[in-house]
Amino acid sequence: MGAIDGVGAGGAWPALSRPPADAEVSPPSGLLDVLNVAAVVLDAEGRVALWSPQAEQLFGWTAREALGRPAAGLLASKEHVGLLTELFARVMGGAGDWAGAFPVRHKDGSTRLVEFRNMRLLDERGQLYALGIATDRTRLRQLERDLALSARLVAQSPIGLAVLDTDLRYVLVNPTLERINGLPASQHIGRGVREALSFLDDAEAEAAESAMRQVLATGTPLLEQFTAGRTQRGDRAEHAWSVSYYRLEDATGRVLGLATSVVDVTQSHQAAIEIARSRRRLALIADATVRIGTTLDLDQTARELADVVVPELADIAAVDILDSVLEGRPTLRSSAHEPAVFRALAVAAAFPSEAVRAADPPGDIARYAADRLVTQSVTTGHPVMVAHVQARDISRIARDSTAADLLSRAGLRSYLAVPLIARGEVLGALDLKRTRNPLPFNDDDIVLAGELAARAAVCIDNARWYRNAHHTALALQHHLLPHHPPPTPGLEVAYRYRPAAASSEIGGDWFDAIAGPDDTTVLVVGDVMGSGINAAASMGQLRTATRTLAELAIDPTQVLQQLDRTTAALEETIATCVYVVHDPHRAQCRVAVAGHLPPVLIRPGHTPELLDLPTGAPLGVGGIPFEATTVSMEPGDQLVLYTDGLVETRDQPIDERLDLLLDLLADTARPLEETCDRLLDSLRRPDDHDDVALVIARATALPEATAEDGPPRG
Repeated sequence: MGAIDGVGAGGAWPALSRPPADAEVSPPSGLLDVLNVAAVVLDAEGRVALWSPQAEQLFGWTAREALGRPAAGLLASKEHVGLLTELFARVMGGAGDWAGAFPVRHKDGSTRLVEFRNMRLLDERGQLYALGIATDRTRLRQLERDLALSARLVAQSPIGLAVLDTDLRYVLVNPTLERINGLPASQHIGRGVREALSFLDDAEAEAAESAMRQVLATGTPLLEQFTAGRTQRGDRAEHAWSVSYYRLEDATGRVLGLATSVVDVTQSHQAAIEIARSRRRLALIADATVRIGTTLDLDQTARELADVVVPELADIAAVDILDSVLEGRPTLRSSAHEPAVFRALAVAAAFPSEAVRAADPPGDIARYAADRLVTQSVTTGHPVMVAHVQARDISRIARDSTAADLLSRAGLRSYLAVPLIARGEVLGALDLKRTRNPLPFNDDDIVLAGELAARAAVCIDNARWYRNAHHTALALQHHLLPHHPPPTPGLEVAYRYRPAAASSEIGGDWFDAIAGPDDTTVLVVGDVMGSGINAAASMGQLRTATRTLAELAIDPTQVLQQLDRTTAALEETIATCVYVVHDPHRAQCRVAVAGHLPPVLIRPGHTPELLDLPTGAPLGVGGIPFEATTVSMEPGDQLVLYTDGLVETRDQPIDERLDLLLDLLADTARPLEETCDRLLDSLRRPDDHDDVALVIARATALPEATAEDGPPRG
C-alpha cells in the first residue's frame, strides 16, 4: 500500500532517532483528543483498508471486524447505502473533497450523526484511496458553541481580558483591555509587559511580571491584586484596577500560558478614599474637641489648635489674634483698606522647614498690609484659599520680602487662611500652608478648617475673657492689698501674696499689718470663699472694715463679731480669718480665729508648733461667739499667718503638708524675706488653683526709753 501517512516512503523518521535540528517540536494539543477524531482509509473498491483506534471508539467496530469489509455495508443503513456509494464515487472520481454530516450506523444498531472530512489519496504506484476523518457531530457542535461563546464573552466582556504565552507575550487582548490600557490590540500582540505597557515604571512592570511568573510556575491563581496609576489615554487622573492572574492548561495538563483579568475599580477606590478621608476628618474634629480648650490659657489654647491641624490638614499652621482684640477694641470687618495688626500666638510644623521661619514667632506683633490674603480673611470674615500657589501669589501671602523668599525656597504649594470668629466677632486667623503635601487645599478642607476654627475660636474667646478677668482681678488685688508694711514698734514684718494659676480663681485672700495705739500692731490674714472679681471686691470691703475696727483698739473677739455681721450683710459671702494684736510692752499677742488654719509659733531653740486655738466659725455664719487666746511673744519669737492655699493640695493629706510647713520653718535665724520666698517655692506648684497670703512677724526688743515708759509686762 505504500506510505500514505503524509511523510513519504523515504522520509519517515526512524522510531528512535531525533527530528532534524531545524524542525520545531512542541507537545501535542489536547483539542484533537477532545474531539476524538477518527481516521478511516478505503481502497478503490470502497473496502476498509485502514482503521484507527478512534474509529473503533466512534463506530464500535474493531479493526479486525472492519478491515476488508465494504464501508457502505458496515457504516450505512439500508436507506443510506446508495447515498454513501454516490459520495464515495464523487470523491474517487476527482470531483473534490466532501465535507458534511452523515448518519452512520453504530455497531450497537443505533444511528449517529457524524461530521466527515473526505479526500482522495494517491500513492507512488498510482493507486487511489479515500481518507475519511470523522468525529461525533454532537460533540463537535458542543465544542463550536463553547468556542463561539468564549470568543463572544471575551470580546464583549466589561472586564479587561488578555492571554499571554509562556514567554509572557500577549497573544490575545479584548476591546475592554484596549480601552483600559489606552492601546490597540496590535500594540499588545507579540510584546511583553514592559514593551506593551511602557507607561508603567520599572517597579510596576517588575511587580506584574513577577506575579505572572509565580502563577505560571505554581498554577495557583493570584486574585484581585490592587494596583493604581495612570495610563496612556491622555487623562491625568489616577485610576485603580483589580487584576487577577490564572494559568491556562489544556485537557492534558500542558501549560498554554497565562490569562489576566483587569477590572476598573476607580470609582469604588475613590469612594473608599473619600470614606477614609471623611473618617479622618471626623476623627480630627473629635480629637480637636478633646485637645483644644483644656485650659483657659490663651497661648496654650492657640498651641492646641495649631498642633491638632498638623500634619493631618497642613504641613505648617499658625494661629494669630488681632492685637485690637487683645486690647479690647472692636474689630472693624468692613474696613477693607486698612492693614491688620496681629499678635502671633502659636506655630506648629510637621517637619523642619524654612517656611516655619516665614511665620511670625509667638509673641511678636506683625503688621500685614490690606492686600495680604490673611488680612482679607479677617476683614471679610471669610476663608481665602490659593489651591495652587504660583510665584506671583507668594507676595500676597508673606508679610514681607524676606518671608516671601523663605516661602519660595520652602516650595509653598497651597495656602489657606480661615478667620477665627466667636460670638460674631473676628478674633484672628488660622493660617495653613502645604509644602510637602502634594494635594492642594480644596472645598472640603475649607469646611474642615472652618469647623476647627469655629470650635477653637470659642475656646480662644473664653481664654481671652478669662485673661482679662485675670488681669482685672490682679489689678484689684494689687490696689487693695498693702504694698509696704507700716512701722511696727517691737515687730519685724514680712509678707507675700501669690495669685492662683487660673485666672478664674484669683481674688479671695488678703492680709494686713495695721499700726494700733500704744505701739500695738494688728496682723490679719483672711480668705473670702469663692474666686474672681466678686471675691476680690468682698475682700476689699472686709479689709476696709477690719482696718476701721483695728483703730478702735477693741478686743479681737469683738472685731470678729463685727466682721461676722459685715460678712453676713454681703450677699452669699463666707470668709475665714485670723486676727492678732501684738503688744510689745507686754510681750504678748491676743489671737482670735474665725474658721481659719492656726498660726505657727516659732521660738529660738524650740521646734515650730501650730498654736492650739479655738477654731471658731467662719465669718458670715452668724450667731456663734468667738474666743481669743493670749500667747507670749518674746523678742526673737516668730508668728506665721497664712491662708490654706499655702498648704492644701488635691493629692496630699493636710497633716502631711502642715508637717512640711513646720520643717521648713525650723531655721529661726533665716531672714523673714528669705523665709517667705522659701515657703512659697517649696510648697506652691505652678498650677495651684488657690491664692496664698502669707505674713511672718518676728518680735524685737523696744528701744530702752520706750520700754521704760510703757506699761509693765504681764
